[in-house]
Amino acid sequence: MEKAVWDDQYNLGVEAIDKAHANLFRIVGKLMVLVKDEANSESACREGLKYLENYTMKHFFEEEAYMRSIRYKEYARHKKVHDKFRGETLKALKWNMETERFSPSSVQRFVGVLLGWLTGHIMTEDQAIVGKVALKRVYDRSGEIAVVARVVDQAMQDVFRLNAELVDENYNGRNVGKGFYCRLDYDMEDGSRIRLLLGVEEQLLLKGVGMLLGWSALKKDGVVDQAALQIFKQLFDHMGRLFRVDVPHELRREDMLTQGQFREEFMTRYPCNLLFRTRVGHFIFCFRKWKAKR
Repeated sequence: MEKAVWDDQYNLGVEAIDKAHANLFRIVGKLMVLVKDEANSESACREGLKYLENYTMKHFFEEEAYMRSIRYKEYARHKKVHDKFRGETLKALKWNMETERFSPSSVQRFVGVLLGWLTGHIMTEDQAIVGKVALKRVYDRSGEIAVVARVVDQAMQDVFRLNAELVDENYNGRNVGKGFYCRLDYDMEDGSRIRLLLGVEEQLLLKGVGMLLGWSALKKDGVVDQAALQIFKQLFDHMGRLFRVDVPHELRREDMLTQGQFREEFMTRYPCNLLFRTRVGHFIFCFRKWKAKR
């Protein structure tokens, strides 16, 4: 696997933050090497984890100070994201590794979550600090398909730096290649429920994340499975704004679907089934709404 290299095109233009991001990706690169070297992984991972915890705390402190200095309107929400990662996600991953005595699978899970979180957070939340990404887009859904197409295109640009083209307004569920699939429900204020069913072709997710890290592709393994969950979280955050849903939703492994489960879910009839194409791979967007039982 190639070395993780931060690409300067993703810099915010704030020197301290950009240097910290570059350094975080160097740390991830070292940890990913440890995943492949099981012989001395426990002691090395302990040192790497300790350094990561300290460095993350320092970076978050500096980034939050910068946001306060420019009176960033989304500071409170952004800080909550930092606090949750530092106080919950990182602690849970550390506990899992220690409980499993730094087994290869626990280290893979740790690196995968970290990789996906960094990719999504830096490319959306952090880019928004300097106005490169607008977090608070709210969309008028009249002319629904055209609006969804714009949202999907924006999501692909924000998360993967790729453009998306709508190629089929009546996607029939046909196989577009191996992929990652995820489903999420939103409860609306009017008592209705919205379900989104998303699919990302494997090569899009692998190469999309790899592009950010300077790799031509990522090898599919346990690391990528965990990274996929984090990437889907970012995609669902974008899609939720179509319905003026601005509440963070927790994704779990159970929300990820196999190809067979995706096909079974798809057959429950979604009135909106759209297929998009990027230069790397396809993206599937399905949506349905119903009145929730009380």
